[in-house]
Amino acid sequence: MNKKKLYIISTSIIVTLSIIFGYLYHYELLNPFDKKIVDLMFKIRGYQIPSKDIVIIDIDEKSLNELGQWPWSRNKVAKILYNLKNAGAGIIGLDIVFSEQDNSSPKKILTELGIEYQNAPDYDEILAKAVSETPTILGYIFDFENDSNLEGSSPEIPVIFIEKNRPKELDFIIKAKRAILNIPIIQNNAYSSGFFNTIPDNDGIVRTVPLIVRYDDSIYPSLSLEIVRAIIGVNKVYINYTSSGVTSVQMNDLIIPTDRFGRLLVNFKGPAKSYTYLSASDIYNNKFNYDLINGKIVLIGTSASGLLDLRATPYDSTFPGIEIHANTIDNLINQTFITIPDWIEVADILVMITICLISVIIFSITPPFLLTLFIPLIFGGFFIFLYKMLFEYHILLNTIFPLLLLISLFSISTIINYFYEIRIKEIIKDKFAKKVSPQVVEELLNSPESDAFDIKEKEITIFFSDIRSFTSISEQIGNPKRLIELLNRYMTPMVDIIINNKGTIDKFIGDAIMAYWNAPQNLDNHQDAAVTSALEQLQMLENLNNSFKTEGLPVINIGIGIHTGLATVGEMGSQGRNDYTVIGDNVNLASRLEGLNKYYGTQLIISHFTKDKLHKTYITRELDTVLVKGKKYPVTIYEVLGFGTPEEKLKKELNLYEKDLSKYKNRDFTDAKYFFEIIYKNSPKTLYKIYIERCNNFIKHPNKFNAIYEFTTK
Repeated sequence: MNKKKLYIISTSIIVTLSIIFGYLYHYELLNPFDKKIVDLMFKIRGYQIPSKDIVIIDIDEKSLNELGQWPWSRNKVAKILYNLKNAGAGIIGLDIVFSEQDNSSPKKILTELGIEYQNAPDYDEILAKAVSETPTILGYIFDFENDSNLEGSSPEIPVIFIEKNRPKELDFIIKAKRAILNIPIIQNNAYSSGFFNTIPDNDGIVRTVPLIVRYDDSIYPSLSLEIVRAIIGVNKVYINYTSSGVTSVQMNDLIIPTDRFGRLLVNFKGPAKSYTYLSASDIYNNKFNYDLINGKIVLIGTSASGLLDLRATPYDSTFPGIEIHANTIDNLINQTFITIPDWIEVADILVMITICLISVIIFSITPPFLLTLFIPLIFGGFFIFLYKMLFEYHILLNTIFPLLLLISLFSISTIINYFYEIRIKEIIKDKFAKKVSPQVVEELLNSPESDAFDIKEKEITIFFSDIRSFTSISEQIGNPKRLIELLNRYMTPMVDIIINNKGTIDKFIGDAIMAYWNAPQNLDNHQDAAVTSALEQLQMLENLNNSFKTEGLPVINIGIGIHTGLATVGEMGSQGRNDYTVIGDNVNLASRLEGLNKYYGTQLIISHFTKDKLHKTYITRELDTVLVKGKKYPVTIYEVLGFGTPEEKLKKELNLYEKDLSKYKNRDFTDAKYFFEIIYKNSPKTLYKIYIERCNNFIKHPNKFNAIYEFTTK
């Protein structure tokens, strides 16, 4: 196992254990973020078809306009209850509390005025009678603060709560300090009642509703729970405990999972107004379809903004409180619960361990550049897993701690890969600093584990250049510092040209440069790249020499030799010190070709092995077929004069030279000499003088002629 994998595994284990510790002992720190992710999943799921058995009678803006401002006189509420009963309502729940007497009641008004009355209507009595004669469950509220120190009475309910396996001296159920009930005449005429408090989380969003509350050492049901209990018809409700707190509320076979505080996590069906809404004024005026009410659970509440019964939920920031009760009842009667079982901590920890194992495997074997593809898949897969667990299996797993673990593991893997990549890049840069082009370095960095550095035999194009009469230049300058400055001014653009043409600088040998193409990375048309570099260098040298002349510095003349052939390439040297270089006979031949420039009076010589593989068009001239010292086989050499095609004057000269060279090779030395002398007269080059001298010699000694000229010195 390499060090990188070992680092990833060890750090991943440490981070996983740390996050598990945070989950177990500092859960509340990240709990708000967990809730936001769950809210997001609700929004992604979107609208679900709610129960058709639940109808909301809405005290809406229309009702307020038609029946007057709230609170209405209670005879109007009574009429609404009677109309609902007549329409066949199965059960009616009131999300309203009548905690004070009706000040609009004629009986109360006349009494306060001291006027004798006979049979004056008492609206509170009318409502109380309606409550007793209709299937109505009253609502009331609990006060959990009671800063006013007011006392309240306890509501009477026709149910017994039995707490099973409650831990001694531990009480997880929410405690109330005061009950704000309906006035006695109304409260006492009801079959039953339930509290309709909704307690938001710290961020103001209602996600859970308490099903039970403890008050005066007794347990009381919520309006939603009491409605469902009345429908089932049981008089005993069991509260089941574990050591962690409440686990469920049970009525016969209906087991309602809760959190440890007896709260139900509401599985909201959608945004506001998902259920059937009917205007309270239409019910009052008896202008509604009885089929919408017959046999239904009817809830009476308000969506009017002025009545301040709007709440924030995962779907909406202005969600009618009455619809929260509708969702709760829907969950209870259809058992579409979202559960947080008592074994959830074990499940969450197993999820995090699984994430650690999968992440370590993927991050260890996946190249860094592919991680950007895997990470969205991992995060997406994890989110889909949580989504399915929530909405298909109705189990709410923790989201934020596993997500934090994923982010942490990815960050650690990225950091480790980053530092390893930096280390590899530094190794490569150390090997190839100022030797190869940035493009080549980039390719090597993108594939650091390739075989680019392995020793192998490969076709390359080798380049040698050397300054002519360097000793004379040194003597002319005299000052070593100025000499180095001159060399640097020459070397810098020459090296830049090679690198820009994707060549590799092998070494500097005094005032000579050795370079090659097609290693370490493959390069198409590497012969052209080498010849192009040489021609660009000669042009650059001309510009440099113009500057040197102006400054009174000696001009520089160079010779360049280029040859293409097989060579051994790779890292070579001792165990402690090595270098990436090339060796072989073809390297030596390229060096010999560079040296031949002195003999032929040329600047750029290439072998026929290079010329035959050129793709671009160049102006060339065949120089000779030679056998250099130390070589067994001859090579035809060419001078490269420039890019493209020659101008007319040069073209005539080259054509004449080619014909003359052909006469020379065919032993027609007299004619060859004649034409060489004509060319030399018009263009006095060393090359033509060489052939004139050879013709003179072979005219005298024709039997000594050999078309291959052998050099006995380097």
